Formats: sequence, C-alpha cells, structure tokens
Amino acid sequence: MATWSEFRASEPEWAATVERLFAARRHKTIATVRADGSPRISGIECEFTADHLQFGSMPSARKLADLRRDPRLALHSPSIDPEEGREAEWPGEAKVAGRAVWSGAIDGDGQPQGEMFIVDVESVALTTISPDGTKLVVEWWTPVDGRRRVERS
Repeated sequence: MATWSEFRASEPEWAATVERLFAARRHKTIATVRADGSPRISGIECEFTADHLQFGSMPSARKLADLRRDPRLALHSPSIDPEEGREAEWPGEAKVAGRAVWSGAIDGDGQPQGEMFIVDVESVALTTISPDGTKLVVEWWTPVDGRRRVERS
C-alpha cells in the first residue's frame, strides 16, 4: 500500500491526470463490501490533499458501516462519455483501489457530523482510448509492480 503522495512522487504526470479526472465533476462513486460480501456502490465526494486522497461519510451512511467492518474500497472518477467521432479525445476514467484508514471525526456545532478517511492506495488505474481511436488503453500502477499498460482492440 502507498499514500497518495508516494504515488504522486512515483508518477507525477500520471497522478496529475488522475487528479484532473476526479476533479471533472463533484460526485464520484465508491464501492464498498456489504456484510454479506456483495458490493455496494454509493455516491461520494473526495479530495486530494498534499499527502492523501481523502473522503468523509455521514454517521448513518451504510458505506460507513461497510468500511468499519471491511476497509476495502474502490473509488471511480466521474464518467464522461466520449463524443462520437472524437473518441480519441476522450479524457478517460480513473479508478483507485485500496483501504480506508480512519483519520478522525467531523464535528459541527459540537455534534458528530461524520467521519473522515484517507485511502491507503493499493492500485491506480486509468482507462483511455488510443490516439488513433481504435483501441482501449488500460494503465495501472501498484506500489510493488509500478506502472503497466495493455491495449485492447
């Protein structure tokens, strides 16, 4: 696992691309693991700080209960459709997988308003289209193996 700053130091330009994709819209998607082992998909907001990718959760959210029980998660950037005929200009989609690490309570007016987490990064993935618009390009990074790439027709 790695912090976001460790990933950013390893792949600065690529990290900037991932951050830009996440910033394209306010709402992202998080996947957590339900008590029965099935996935739960929820909306979420997150932000990149100097050192971390972080997010908060309201105290009664089901995703919070999931993360307390099993910290595994995947975050997905907002989806932006490629324009027909201009697929090669599509900016792509980014995903970050890892574990939620509790970083503190969110207080408001003396009342608990939620909880904050940072992401311990297991992998970062970026999906784009080749410059000629004919192939799907999937790149991913892990702290152990670094960056890899495949193209699919």
